[in-house]
Amino acid sequence: MLSPDSTNVRIITTLGHVDHGKTTLMDALLAANNIISNRMAGKMRYLDSREDEQERGITMESSAVSLKFQVMERDSQGEKAPKTYIVNMIDTPGHVDFSSEVSTASRLCDGALVLVDVVEGVCTQTTAVLRQAWQDRLKPILVINKVDRLITELQLAPVEAYNHLARLIEQVNAVMGSFFASERMEDDLRWREERERRLAEKKDQLADEADAQANDGAEFQEKDDEDIYFAPERGNVIFASAIDGWGFRVGKFAQLYSAKLGMKEANLRRVLWGDYYLDPKSKRVISHKHLKGRALKPLFVQFVVENIWAVYDAVVMNPNPEKVTKIVTTLGLKIPPRDLKSKDSRYLLGVIFSQWLSLSTCIIQAAIDVVPAPPIAQATRIPKMIYPDLREATIAPKDKLQEDLFASKFGPEACISAYVSKMFAVPAKDLPENKRKPLTAEEMRAKAREAKEARALAPESGTGEGQSIATAPVPQEEPKDTPPPPKEEEEIILGFARLYAGTLRTGITIYAVLPKYDSTLEPSHPRNAKYLIPVTVEGLYIMMGRELVPVDVVRAGNTFAIKGLEGKVWRSATICGPSEAGISLEGLKSLDELKPCLINLGAVNSAAPPIVRVALEPAMPADMPKLLEGLKLLSQSDPCVQTFQQQTGEHVILAAGELHLERCLKDLRERFARIEIQASKPIVPFRETAVRATEMAPTKIPGAPRGTVRGSSSHNIVKFEIRAVPLPSETTHFILENSEILRKLQQRERRRHVNNAAEQGKEVKEEDVGEGEEQEVNDDIYGDVVRKPTVKPEQFWEALQGKLKEAGGDWAAVSVDKIWAFGPQKAGGCLLIDARKDGVVNSLKRRLERHRGTDDVSHEDGGPVQEFDNHVETGFQLATFQGPLCAEPVEGLAYFVEGIEIDKEGLDKEAEQNRLPQVTGSVISAVRDACRNGLLDWSPRLMLAMYSCDIQCATDVLGKVYGVVAKRRGRIVAEEMKEGTSFFNVTALLPVVESFGFADGEQPELRLVVQGCDHAMRFARQAFYEWGLTTWTWLDIRKRTSGAASPQLIFSGYELLDQDPFWVPTTEEELEDLGEKADRSNIAKGYVDAVRERKGMFVDRKIVEFAEKQRTLKR
Repeated sequence: MLSPDSTNVRIITTLGHVDHGKTTLMDALLAANNIISNRMAGKMRYLDSREDEQERGITMESSAVSLKFQVMERDSQGEKAPKTYIVNMIDTPGHVDFSSEVSTASRLCDGALVLVDVVEGVCTQTTAVLRQAWQDRLKPILVINKVDRLITELQLAPVEAYNHLARLIEQVNAVMGSFFASERMEDDLRWREERERRLAEKKDQLADEADAQANDGAEFQEKDDEDIYFAPERGNVIFASAIDGWGFRVGKFAQLYSAKLGMKEANLRRVLWGDYYLDPKSKRVISHKHLKGRALKPLFVQFVVENIWAVYDAVVMNPNPEKVTKIVTTLGLKIPPRDLKSKDSRYLLGVIFSQWLSLSTCIIQAAIDVVPAPPIAQATRIPKMIYPDLREATIAPKDKLQEDLFASKFGPEACISAYVSKMFAVPAKDLPENKRKPLTAEEMRAKAREAKEARALAPESGTGEGQSIATAPVPQEEPKDTPPPPKEEEEIILGFARLYAGTLRTGITIYAVLPKYDSTLEPSHPRNAKYLIPVTVEGLYIMMGRELVPVDVVRAGNTFAIKGLEGKVWRSATICGPSEAGISLEGLKSLDELKPCLINLGAVNSAAPPIVRVALEPAMPADMPKLLEGLKLLSQSDPCVQTFQQQTGEHVILAAGELHLERCLKDLRERFARIEIQASKPIVPFRETAVRATEMAPTKIPGAPRGTVRGSSSHNIVKFEIRAVPLPSETTHFILENSEILRKLQQRERRRHVNNAAEQGKEVKEEDVGEGEEQEVNDDIYGDVVRKPTVKPEQFWEALQGKLKEAGGDWAAVSVDKIWAFGPQKAGGCLLIDARKDGVVNSLKRRLERHRGTDDVSHEDGGPVQEFDNHVETGFQLATFQGPLCAEPVEGLAYFVEGIEIDKEGLDKEAEQNRLPQVTGSVISAVRDACRNGLLDWSPRLMLAMYSCDIQCATDVLGKVYGVVAKRRGRIVAEEMKEGTSFFNVTALLPVVESFGFADGEQPELRLVVQGCDHAMRFARQAFYEWGLTTWTWLDIRKRTSGAASPQLIFSGYELLDQDPFWVPTTEEELEDLGEKADRSNIAKGYVDAVRERKGMFVDRKIVEFAEKQRTLKR
């Protein structure tokens, strides 16, 4: 399957919303390669190899397959000759839970087939995958699928169908235009800033602003956006029905009608789509300006749509065998009479369309015409991977390695550069080398000859008593190098990769460059050495869906699976080598010798952060080692799942949604751990905060400002005063949006410290090198939203000062120079502010701007007070990491350190008795408790994790959808009717905590036969596919709408629940309305108690609510 020339290779992925027909489309291509039968195409879903994928009807894991096609093309002499193309296809899931599979696949591809359901139109995941293709610089091809639904379901007239298709293409182009506009706005801002900088420099030189502007000749370079849009006349739009096996581009009909109309094919292709008409008198094509009131049909309707509608009408809508025979004869198709008499209308449709408008031929021809070959595509894609902030289309290569990468060279001296986007697990028994190979015809004949010779020699040597000649044993040679049979339960981890340059062979040694490798440092640097891992290529495979085909060599421009990375590469890596021969570790003196061939292509960024957490434990405690090993295998083979051990000792798994979680638990039980596992209820993250309410309890310290708390350490050696104040919402949002900048600033300072320490020959601590890396994991663990920074790192402090001034009041007087720390995790939505009147201010800004190479950030003349600054900050971090309500992270609070007093004599006495650790520990605990009490002095609030819920439903079930959302304490954000249909798109916000377990015991009733709704059958199948994300919510929606509504949910952040968890009725009106016991439950308190109970904390709950005397059975 390896093409000798990379110009004949195409690497494409299928992208789209769930149930828009990606896997069905792949079946048509597989059938064209004789991998599956034509009759099974669209029904088999060959690439859905998992049992649960087949049951649910959705794809959960991306699958790759390499297909070979011969295309007739004209050579240089103008004669037609067959040309062989290798098309590497990757089928990806459409469910939002598995969007990380889309990210890993798109990194390896040059083009994408973007499928859109013609009825459902542009959905949430359609926009997401288009954005992914835009970011990875893929060449997209729009496939408008399920066009048959316009005929069989909506029953549109040909002209109506044309208008519907035109609107759909406009919607997709609007999405692409929004990406282009946002990028141009960023370019414009960047150009203006650069221009202002140049003018400032010239002004200093020329001392005159007018002269500086006159001498500045740089102009903003506009970019043409014509090539980013989808247009049928350009050949990047395919109209298809994958289930019926047909598809076409307008060029196909231009080819059919050019001779009849007497027009050039290229000219007809340009006018076959759009407002162009055929004048029946002059037989010339005219535009809409020359209609002069005549009711003519567009060319696309007259020559394309009406013909397809006629076939469906004769075969499906109004079966007419005579009309079908006439159509077949007119089209010149060769269909056996037996097939024409078939009573299976879908089969007859497939037979007709497979010869007339073959889907596989259309897809492959479009891929060859639109998607560039690897040598061309890599010239634009690789620079973006190497330099993520690159704005130009391409750049000139700077060294031999980049030359090989940009041109996809595969000669003997070309550098080896491959990117492993993900790891996946396969059972050891399914590897080709462990399977029993079937004998070829030649081997069977050779075996028969050996048996015949053995029987001929048997009478001469004697067979012994009781043994007949016919049953004499045939001597067989045992192969000497046969590997031992694998264990039945063993799983092998393989890497899913693409070779960008060079030639990779089995048995050679290369280096795996891990994503945290820093290309700006030398390979032998202490920070980099641990991220360079020598790897021996144990096996190379071409992926054919469910099967692996072993190969000895892979050339640049191909996707493949590689064996030998297990235990060395976690999820993604860049494989590097100087040449086809690999690396000789014995002759390698220093890692710096490899620098010319080392490159880091980065890591795959997941679009959907994991949000659903459950704690796991084995049913049998003795199986804990198996569980840990299974979790390790699962975490490595799934690009989105995260596994870790909490401080409580629980082993927790994080998944993107409930469907993803269900798949992970199934894999753990059946493949990786092979033990019975008990999972807790889903653990949903919350946030804690405080607000300024109208009615609040008296302050904790009379006469002091609200939120003030005084505390002290053991023996009153250290006394302090801290005041908690709610942050303005705009300031909190700004800090959270730019938290990534805070991490980068602190990591940059830490890295500078590590580099300087290494240059000075000092010992570098392991935690200093890896602290910033663990930070990212912790943020994902607690459900942070991936946000895009709004300012540049150098502008952060100035912008934060502006936000404080905008807030007004006391905040306008707060200087960013007094910000001591951010929390939790040093980059959250809380502030620690140094408000002490005396002494040196502890400023994070000054510490980050200090360019010293030591970690001594204390103040030179601060005295003993400064010795406890680090402990005060630690207490603050602990308090914001676990708040007072239910030990969840805090955001939106500022803590002012008003003063710190130290008893020097008492401190000296404790030091003499070696009891300083007890003092520092008590300071940390006291500060933590003070910060928590300061929050409680205000009106505490919970913040709920929210899902953005997109529901597509029919008109007659709209009210029932509203009822389900209201029952889940959600709210409707938007509602719009899809133009040209009777469907509504409803956007709602739904608390994540409310999406689990609210329909216990109703599941059997929900498996009802869909009835009583005209559009129910259309949506029942899709709704069933979607139920996994929030099972019970979906079940409720499905029950109440008879299957006519299908929800799609995406995590969107946190929202304040404006209810005090400690509120109790106090006034006469409240007591009269609710009673002394407050029979109406406090929702916030219910959430708090549930989380505290799960964490093993004290819950203030009445065991006996009604203490009336109870009757016994005897009485």
